[in-house]
Amino acid sequence: MKREDMLARLMAQEVGQGSDIVTLRAIVEEASELGATRMLARMGLSDAGAPDDLSELRELLRAWRDAKRGVWRAVIEWAVRGIMAALLVGIAMRSGTMELLK
Repeated sequence: MKREDMLARLMAQEVGQGSDIVTLRAIVEEASELGATRMLARMGLSDAGAPDDLSELRELLRAWRDAKRGVWRAVIEWAVRGIMAALLVGIAMRSGTMELLK
């Protein structure tokens, strides 16, 4: 039985018999399942290869985040090295060791 048919039958049962918590819960569950199925179909994730596609997307996202983190680390390391080199050159100039090199 299709989900649309099941939902329609539950709704008809609800109208005919009045409020029953079990029927209301079944209506909500069927409607949720139907909505989720439709959304997956609209996103193109309703075929058999969808789980593999999602795994690949998660892997790509993880790799992108790792690469971004690595770039920031490299930038910070180079900035620290540049500051340290400038500091060493400043100390060398102040102490007069630059003249010894000439």
